Amino acid sequence: MRHRPTEPELRQALPWMATENHDLFNAYQSFHGRQVERALDKLAGAGQIASFLGVNPGEAVFVGLYDIAAGTRSLTLREYGKQPGSAELMSMGMRVDLQERDRMLHFDLRRRKEYADWLGRLIVTWPPPERAWWRRAERNTMPIKALLQENSFAPSQLDWREVDFSWEQLGHIPSTWRYSLQQWRGVYHILDASDGKRYVGSAYGADNIYGRWNSYASSGHGGNKLLRNRDPKNFRFSIL
Repeated sequence: MRHRPTEPELRQALPWMATENHDLFNAYQSFHGRQVERALDKLAGAGQIASFLGVNPGEAVFVGLYDIAAGTRSLTLREYGKQPGSAELMSMGMRVDLQERDRMLHFDLRRRKEYADWLGRLIVTWPPPERAWWRRAERNTMPIKALLQENSFAPSQLDWREVDFSWEQLGHIPSTWRYSLQQWRGVYHILDASDGKRYVGSAYGADNIYGRWNSYASSGHGGNKLLRNRDPKNFRFSIL
């Protein structure tokens, strides 16, 4: 499987989840449309999936190899909403397709530890068509394209000029990036995408920019009176 969500915010956060919050990533890939459901249901208790992310065209970056355990569950939309991680994923724009059906299957995917070191490092060629995001391994050839030195999902170096996080994403910043933000003092910018209003603040002291943004992540307003009556789901955070 080559995951590449159409929702921009979810697509940006998925590599971070794969690295820092695997339970949330696994919650994302445990539900599928009807066609994939039928294929996986036949493999439950005996099959496996190799999970990848689509970062660049024609490539797939490895996340993990998973056993499809027996015990697939059929859930209603209401039951799905109570599953761990569901609300958080939907807050990042994930759409749940229940057209022409009132239930969906939840697959118990269990990651194999012996391949964990390849996370974000193994890149294979993904043959066309690009839109075909799931394939049967026995019917396809996917040559290894590269084995990187470090996890490409969370590079150790963070360029401050490329920082652009939503409020929901503040809780999923990779640890290597959190370390950089903890070292940086400076001026940051918050955009309210709902009306274009902007707020500029400065960060110094305990944990610097990360410490300040972590306060926003916790409360939504960071103690700022100007932001208390605004919806933090519309906020974008960057550095000036």
